[in-house]
Amino acid sequence: MSGGRSMEVSKSMNTIKKATLGAAALVCFLLVTASGALAHHGFAVFDTTSQKTISGTVKEFQWTNPHTWVWVDVTNDKGEVVTWGFEGMSPNFLGRRGWSRNTLKPGDKITVTYFALKDGKAGGAFLSFKRPNGEELSMWKGSPTEDN
Repeated sequence: MSGGRSMEVSKSMNTIKKATLGAAALVCFLLVTASGALAHHGFAVFDTTSQKTISGTVKEFQWTNPHTWVWVDVTNDKGEVVTWGFEGMSPNFLGRRGWSRNTLKPGDKITVTYFALKDGKAGGAFLSFKRPNGEELSMWKGSPTEDN
């Protein structure tokens, strides 16, 4: 009977090893996906210590999840057109503040207030847009036509 017990103990150990490995794999998966989610929702890539402004023409407004994007053509000091990318909050977030997929259209002239990318590339996180008529489209305030 001792041989039978050895097999039972051996099977139990294998089951425990498999369960432990499975649990460890699950914990690793959760840590990796959670850290990715936290990094995704962080502002670490932006210099939030100062706001900058730049003027240009809307090339494209992407009303997409998880974040909206505004692509703006800006003429640099050399007369070259450079496309800047500005990340915004989600359509849901902006929609609750009166924005829609038609708030910005290609060809719109705007001045962008933004947090620049720390790496110096052309873009950042937009805070607001101002039209030539003075209308401010804010990411954080109530309605995009609200004068605050």
